[in-house]
Amino acid sequence: MEYNYPYHVRGAEEPNPAPEKPQKKRGFRWWIVIVVLLVGAAVAGQIFLGPKISFRTTPYGFTFSIGEPAAELPTTEKLPPIAQPAGADAPTLTIVPSPNGAETPVSTQSGALSLQEIYTKVLPSVVTITVDTRGGTALGTGVIFSQDGYVVTNQHVVSGAAAIQVQLSDNRIFDAAEIGSDEISDLAVLKIEADGLTPAEFGDSDALRVGDGVCAIGSPLGIGLRGTLTDGIVSGINRDMTVSGRTMTLLQTNAALNSGNSGGPLINCYGQVVGINTIKLGSSYYFSSASVEGLGFAIPMATAKPIVDELVEKGYVSGRPALGVQAETLPLRTRFYYSLPEGAYLTYVDPESDAAAQGLRAGDIVTAIDGVAVTGEESLSAVLSGYAAGDTVTVTVYRSRATYDVRVTLGDRFAQD
Repeated sequence: MEYNYPYHVRGAEEPNPAPEKPQKKRGFRWWIVIVVLLVGAAVAGQIFLGPKISFRTTPYGFTFSIGEPAAELPTTEKLPPIAQPAGADAPTLTIVPSPNGAETPVSTQSGALSLQEIYTKVLPSVVTITVDTRGGTALGTGVIFSQDGYVVTNQHVVSGAAAIQVQLSDNRIFDAAEIGSDEISDLAVLKIEADGLTPAEFGDSDALRVGDGVCAIGSPLGIGLRGTLTDGIVSGINRDMTVSGRTMTLLQTNAALNSGNSGGPLINCYGQVVGINTIKLGSSYYFSSASVEGLGFAIPMATAKPIVDELVEKGYVSGRPALGVQAETLPLRTRFYYSLPEGAYLTYVDPESDAAAQGLRAGDIVTAIDGVAVTGEESLSAVLSGYAAGDTVTVTVYRSRATYDVRVTLGDRFAQD
C-alpha cells in the first residue's frame, strides 16, 4: 500500500533541488604582471646601472631607490648616550650680589624725580575701579584727591554703573558712590568711606611744554596688571579731539596707555598729576589700516580742576544741557531678542525734570533729538551737547511698539539716583 505523508521525511529527496551554483571563472591577474615588470626592471637596472638602483631594509621598512644610495637612517643604537647626573660633586649656578640699580631720570630739569621716586610717591594715590553694568563689567583707574576718600576718574569708566568698587594700592577694596559726573568733560567724582588716604599732588598743566618727560600709572587690560608704570613725553598741547561727538582739548603723550588706564594720572617729572588719562587712538579713529602707536591723550588739570570742584559741591556742572534722565546702550543681543530699536534706553527719569512732566519714564528708548538719530547713551550726550540749558527740543521716544514725539525743555542739571 502506498502512503502520502503531508510532512517531510528526513533523507528524502527534495522535489525541486536548487541548481548548483556555477563556479566563478578566474580573471586575468594583472598584479602578477606588474610585480614581474618591477622585478625585471630592478634586475636590468642592477646589470646596466650597477649601484644606481638599490633595495634596502631599514628599521622603518623596505625601500627601493634609484640613484646614489642615501645615507643610512639613524637607529636608536646610534643615538648618543644620555648623560648621568653628576651628584653632589656637580658645579652649582652662582648668583653674584649686585648693587641696587641706578635711579632712572625722567627729566634733567632741576628738582626732577627719578622714575622710581615718582612711582613710590604717586602709587598710593592711584586706585583701580571695577564697574558692574547691565552689559557686563568695566575697568578703569582713578586718582585720590582727598584724605577722606574722594576719587576723580573718567565719566565713561562709571557710565551706566549698577555698582562700583575701588581697590587701593594696599589691596583694600571699598564700595564707591558716584558723587557726580559730566559727559562733556568726561570727568566723574566717586566717594569711598575711608580715612587717612594719600591724596595725589596736582601740578600746573599750563606749564607743560612739548618734550617734557611724563609718565602714567594705571591698570591696563585688567586687575592683574594694576599699578603698571609707563613713561614718555608730552607729544602735543591743546589738541582738539572729537570723542563720541564731543570736541575736547587734550594733552597728547606717547606714554603707553591701554584699556584700563582711563581715569588714571598723567604725571610730570616732579611727581605731580598734570592730567587725567582719557583715550588712546587706534587705527579705527582715522579709518586706516595702518598700525597706530603712541597716541594717548589726557584731560589737562587746568581744565579738570573747576569741573571736579563743582561736581563735589553740586553733583553736576552748571549750565550743561541735560534731559533729566539716565540712560544706557542696550547690547545688540538684547535689542534683537526683544525686537527693540537702536537708541538710548532710559533707566531713570528725574521726577522734577520737564522730561518727567512730559511723560517720559524709565524703560522708554530715545531714538532721536530734533530728528537727529540717537544710537545709545554716548550718542544722546553728544547730541545734547549742541544745545544749552533752557532750550526746548523734540524727543522721539519708542514705547510699547509705538513711537511718540515729545517736546521737552532741557535743564541745567544731570539727574542722579
